Amino acid sequence: MGKGNGGNGSPKDAGGGRPTMTDVARIAGVSQSSVSLVLNEMSGARISAETRARVRDAARKIGYRLPNTRQDLDHAPAIEKDTIAFIVDEISTSPHPVVSLDGIRDYAFEQGLLVSAHATRSNPDLESAVLRSVLRDPAIAGVIYATIFTRKVSVPRELENVPTILLNCYAEPRQHMAIVPGEVAGGFAATAHLTSLGHRRIGFINGEPWMDAAIDRLKGYKQALATADIAYDESLVRNGDWLPLRGYEAALELLAIDNPPTAIFCGNDLMAIGALEAASERGLRVPQDLSVLGYDDQELARYTGGCACRRTCRCSATTTRSSLATRIRHCRRSCCRTTKWAKRPRKS
Repeated sequence: MGKGNGGNGSPKDAGGGRPTMTDVARIAGVSQSSVSLVLNEMSGARISAETRARVRDAARKIGYRLPNTRQDLDHAPAIEKDTIAFIVDEISTSPHPVVSLDGIRDYAFEQGLLVSAHATRSNPDLESAVLRSVLRDPAIAGVIYATIFTRKVSVPRELENVPTILLNCYAEPRQHMAIVPGEVAGGFAATAHLTSLGHRRIGFINGEPWMDAAIDRLKGYKQALATADIAYDESLVRNGDWLPLRGYEAALELLAIDNPPTAIFCGNDLMAIGALEAASERGLRVPQDLSVLGYDDQELARYTGGCACRRTCRCSATTTRSSLATRIRHCRRSCCRTTKWAKRPRKS
């Protein structure tokens, strides 16, 4: 058997069959990982232009192409489009995208579809690599493009001609269907629950004020107060950061003011847990002395003695998967419940 040496080697010379990435690496004199980075066009890789050219030249010489490239598919038998790509910026830092993925996967399977999940970590180079990989796959029927928190996005140009649904995000102009949580309705429902119990002094510990979710939940809070003929009082509102410590600090601030609230609506369950700790520290019983209401219905809220306002993740996932499945079938042919530790205020 002949040995490969330098740039003149060929897999056929060694008695091999179809050329591989290892053959390209050997001929170009680089590692296989370098070949992968060059041929996948990873722009963030620190590889010189000379090395990139050498790798591409080696691949051309032996006729190597990445698997599932369009050139390979031109003469390939038809492959059924049976996979939905779920592309999200983060998946491990919050339970919400996991819940969405579970719902999408379950419904897709009922429709004879599979789901592939990809987390991009908000890294443009990684997202580009994911999109290249996804769009090379002939089985991809459509894409769900999601974000971990509700925000405006720029939809990648690569998705212009691919059935795409935006989940928990939106874009301008609105060329793609976008499914987002009903945060105004959620803030309204949570506050209205407290007003229905007779509370008139309702504190609100919101999230970070620049976030869409916080802006819309505050709108819902104000609307519910107006509906109950209660004047909005800015002194009863605190900005938070979605974490227990800030919920604890903000609750202490609210409970220390003159004429403190008889109920506190927290922007999520984690801050509600901090508020519960603050109430305990002040010697207040929940819900007998103070009502505390959380938002999201996270699993941990079930072990705090209350129930929760569920964000519409699973519901959004249902709508998303159904909408995309409808679009896919067409192409083939041509959340809010609330966490409550609440009770009617005591009459003085």
